[in-house]
Amino acid sequence: MKKLFSTVAMIAAAALSVSAGAPRVASRPAPAKQATGMPDFANDKDQTLHALQDELNRSKARLLIPSVGKPYYIEYRLLDLDIREVSASFGAEVSSAASRTRSMGVDVRVGNYHLDSSNFIGGQGGFQGVFGNTGQVGIDRDYNSLRQDLWLATDEAYKNAAAQMSLKQAFLSSLTKPPEIDDFSQVPPTVDVEPRMEADWTSRNWEQEAREASAGLKKFPGLYGSHVNYYIIYATTYLMNSEGTVVRNSRCIAAVEAALDTQAGDGMPLHNFYSVDVLSPADLPDPATVAKGVEEAATQLMALRDAPLVTDYTGPMLFDPRAAGSLIAQIVTPSLSGARPPLSSNTQFDQLMARFGGQSDWTGRLRTRVLPAGVSLVDDPAATNAQGQPLIGDYKIDNEGVKAQKVTIVDNGMLTGLLMTRRPGPDFDASNGHARAGNTQPIPSNLIFQATSGLDQTALQQKFIQACKDDGHDWCIEVQRMDNPALGAVSPGDAGDTVAQLAGGLGTGTRLPLMMYKVYVNDGHKELVRGGTLQDLTVRTLRNIMGIGTDSTVYNYLQNSADGLAGTALGAFGTVGENGIPSTVTSPSLLLEEVDVQGFHGEPRRLPIVPPPPMQ
Repeated sequence: MKKLFSTVAMIAAAALSVSAGAPRVASRPAPAKQATGMPDFANDKDQTLHALQDELNRSKARLLIPSVGKPYYIEYRLLDLDIREVSASFGAEVSSAASRTRSMGVDVRVGNYHLDSSNFIGGQGGFQGVFGNTGQVGIDRDYNSLRQDLWLATDEAYKNAAAQMSLKQAFLSSLTKPPEIDDFSQVPPTVDVEPRMEADWTSRNWEQEAREASAGLKKFPGLYGSHVNYYIIYATTYLMNSEGTVVRNSRCIAAVEAALDTQAGDGMPLHNFYSVDVLSPADLPDPATVAKGVEEAATQLMALRDAPLVTDYTGPMLFDPRAAGSLIAQIVTPSLSGARPPLSSNTQFDQLMARFGGQSDWTGRLRTRVLPAGVSLVDDPAATNAQGQPLIGDYKIDNEGVKAQKVTIVDNGMLTGLLMTRRPGPDFDASNGHARAGNTQPIPSNLIFQATSGLDQTALQQKFIQACKDDGHDWCIEVQRMDNPALGAVSPGDAGDTVAQLAGGLGTGTRLPLMMYKVYVNDGHKELVRGGTLQDLTVRTLRNIMGIGTDSTVYNYLQNSADGLAGTALGAFGTVGENGIPSTVTSPSLLLEEVDVQGFHGEPRRLPIVPPPPMQ
């Protein structure tokens, strides 16, 4: 999925210069003086931290434009990725590749903690609040090569920060009442240097497993396209800043992502997906289990192809646990951020965030009711399982080097906390370690929705049917699964088209169900329907929930890491293949009193002229 807007300011500042010259690369430069309390990494086999340390100390000592002053904060971040991807379709291997990339980010800030060059959108630049400069670096962890890259990136980031600070100060001088909230909160330094986790592709024959897992789809001639992708990603993050924080940690995520598509008889395009996300390749299911799950998805898709179109509807709606988890990820996540939005002299930014469902409804509402009485909402980065089900969102230290903290966001329906980064907000000043996205947007990890009392499945279903009768309906709607177009699209173009169509309505609550059923009140039987979108489902909808189940289920998903999408409603549509951020929502079934369904009103595509070939 293409990035929709850049968060990196590209302000021309050619007239500015830096007194620090190029580092020597013909021979190893003498190590710079160590920062107080910072370990010495000169003898580390992995020379990455050594290079970061020496160039950071040199920049702190020598980076200066007299008219601007020294930077008060410098941060180096580096992400090292080892990726193995295998793809198969209808039993045939499509591709198998291993890749290695290392991406560097540099953040240089001028000013001070109260007012600095970050958190501003104006002029021709973008959002200067993450990195002053980014780019690819060498993959062999060479000391000299990395220092050369850091030198140039730091120089450019400093110049950009100086130009951005000038623009920001000019904008602030035009305001009647400039904001009083600090730009950056102070935190104690963190030192946590773990051994690197080395990639291992040899434990299983991934090509053979992908072929076996996809072979069963040959039994479904109605499928137009499919892929079964295996991913194994080893990620090592390095972080070092001028405050003394030093972090090196590694983690792995492994996944199977399968997408299937077809068309209904009236030409409506349809898709389904299957996904499994785990934290170790050894935990991926065997190919027989994957094949069973993929074939179940194909069976559902064939049923969906033959299902009737849903008509417009307004009334009670029951969300099964997996659907409820996806719904919460989409509509609650944008309101969890307590960080203030960046200052902007460009109204298009605010309009864009509103369009993508990225504005918080909970900021400024501390100690008011936002969910029903008896409901709690907690984000726990340390949790690894819930009711015996594994969670994938755990982490120790966030992208700003702050230790992750458990946050009680809602207690007994009342708003008590928000997720914070080092960008303060109107309600909270301090970070609680939730800067997980590339743009340091606070986003959840393991989000747990609980109620002190709930109804078992039978009682909740009875309450649902009774609510339908009370409204005078012959049938009502139950949603078993919500859609994820990033996972369900066989071709990237299809995913982009779906997301583009959806994006315009996210701010007002448009959501995409996948498996949706009419439930008839006379006998309770269910009929699969297709083609509808849910309307006006915002976080305010959850203030009055008619019924809550006792059937809590773990919904693992990947938050989209693209610039500007993390922390918005669109951020719930991510994949492992696009470096999504592992996350979890634990939720029971939810019965909502009134939800609008808009039937399909789009233009169908033309069907193929010739029927599909027989599968051998």
